Amino acid sequence: MHSPSTRFMSRKPRLLNSLLLALALTTSFASAVENWWDAKWTTRKKIDIDTSGKGVGIDEPIGTTAVLVRLHEGVFSFMSAREDGSDLRFVTEDGKTVLKHHVEKWDSLLNEAYVWVQVPDLKPASATSLWLYYGNAEAPAPEEAKESYDANTALVYHFADAAKAGKDSSATGANAEGVPTPAAGSLVGNGLRVFGQTAITVAAPPLPEWAPGAPLTVSVWVKASALQPNAVILSRREGANAFILGLDNGIPFVELNKQRSSVGAPIAPGAWHHVAAVADAGAITVYLDGKSYGALNAAMPLLKGPVEIDKDSSPAAAAFVGYTGELDEVQISKTARPAGFIRFAAVNQGNSADAAKLITLGEDEASDHEEESEIMKHLSLITDISKDLTFDGWVVIFLCTVLAIMGWIIAAGKVMYLNTIEKASKEFMKRWENISNDLTAIDTEDNDSIKNIGGSMSGKMQKLMRQSPLYQLYHLGSEEISRRMKTFRQVTFNPQEKKEAKAMGLSGRSIQAIKATLHGGMVREVQKLNGKLVFLTIGIAGGPYLGLLGTVIGVMITFAVIAKSGEVEVNSIAPGIAGALLATVAGLAVAIPALFIYSYLSSRIKDVVSNMETFIDEFVTKMAEHYKE
Repeated sequence: MHSPSTRFMSRKPRLLNSLLLALALTTSFASAVENWWDAKWTTRKKIDIDTSGKGVGIDEPIGTTAVLVRLHEGVFSFMSAREDGSDLRFVTEDGKTVLKHHVEKWDSLLNEAYVWVQVPDLKPASATSLWLYYGNAEAPAPEEAKESYDANTALVYHFADAAKAGKDSSATGANAEGVPTPAAGSLVGNGLRVFGQTAITVAAPPLPEWAPGAPLTVSVWVKASALQPNAVILSRREGANAFILGLDNGIPFVELNKQRSSVGAPIAPGAWHHVAAVADAGAITVYLDGKSYGALNAAMPLLKGPVEIDKDSSPAAAAFVGYTGELDEVQISKTARPAGFIRFAAVNQGNSADAAKLITLGEDEASDHEEESEIMKHLSLITDISKDLTFDGWVVIFLCTVLAIMGWIIAAGKVMYLNTIEKASKEFMKRWENISNDLTAIDTEDNDSIKNIGGSMSGKMQKLMRQSPLYQLYHLGSEEISRRMKTFRQVTFNPQEKKEAKAMGLSGRSIQAIKATLHGGMVREVQKLNGKLVFLTIGIAGGPYLGLLGTVIGVMITFAVIAKSGEVEVNSIAPGIAGALLATVAGLAVAIPALFIYSYLSSRIKDVVSNMETFIDEFVTKMAEHYKE
């Protein structure tokens, strides 16, 4: 038999585990709600980009890149999104930054979509997560496609549909001419099926020239129909200078002024392959499916003529033929993309098994909280801004908080004190009206008669009455009168002859002396009323200056970091500036309430002082009337 205490002890581990599990679930739920980007978007799913060994190992630098996200019925609920996908939003894992994106293709009938998302500074050998939000029927249209690519991207052709067959999706706007109607079922949505008969031309300008020795990256997906000798995929000429990217019987090559890159194993026709050429530091590297394939030791010459795709129409290209097969995702960058960038693009945009390992989509998560009110939205924004606050800003906010706490404590104490004064003064004035008709009633040997205003108050009422400045002045004046009359009796009269003593008065000098004593007492009461109000004035005057100091330091640090890193973007400047301005808000949050409270307290204290001045005049008048000289 186990005792009750033994049974309870045996249950303790299970109870503890249950409590810990409940706490973990509650914390997880609270964290998820807190990090929810916008309550108007009802559904989200997590997207993991894994360049470590668990996904697809990419050890070389990648940098900022446009990531292709494939959506289909198995991983995405098309019924929950808008029919054109305009409610899609991609947000960083911390739930703060909205990433730029554009939809290449959205088919709600076949339930498939291809979306490009710009991921800044994608790291190699690591896992990066972001959130896909959707489910907002009133969402505005997202930014244009060109916003999804960095400033070094000079040309991007998706060949998405007939209306956009030759449209450049980059900021350059170098639209192509002579583009045939795109064919469905390509690598990424639609693509081009070409036969090497007519060149697709890209005018220059708007396409920028390729300066001598300048870096360059050209990439394209190809699916050759057959092995062809010297088939041109892309070319550009300027006089005797020529750049040609092509396939020679399945061997990708770059030819620069009749110098050709080294060769490797040929590719078989009928399969998609990613071909890229990267020019940098006097050499050109050819990549095949994200891996180094060949090289050419030659610097880029000046090339500013039009770019031609699928065929080189120049008379100097008699030895070359047009490319026959399929093309997709033609891209040109005015920088030398790193090897990790090329490798990532080849895997991400391809249809190999590695593409599914590189990018995985999680389960849908539904929003369980209602839309935030405007006040909560502002508080949420302030919370987000505070995360970018510098240490100096936190110091300033701490000092402002100390000033605010001291100010509120003093203000609360003063309000309660003034309320007590008001209550006590009302009670005193009721009794003063009775005794002021015959002020000689306080002229007794019994000092308690003065304290209880001629015997009209209980001990509890006396305790309340002591809080009134008017009572303190009355008590002070009454004691002065009593002391003078007592001295007068001892010197001049028989103490037993009270009637004659009461008939005696006060001289003009004595009245002036008592009046001066009353004014001295009033000054002390005023000092008590104004005590510690200096902390409110410090908050009024010092709060804004402290906030300004924090803002100036925060802005200075922000610009110093920007100058050091060289990243001059709104996303790099705005958080620091917003965090710096939070210090000014804190200073004003201290000063403005303190100013209102100080004005309110000053007004009430002025009323109390006016009442004391009026009472002194009335007391002196009654004293002169009842104690005539």
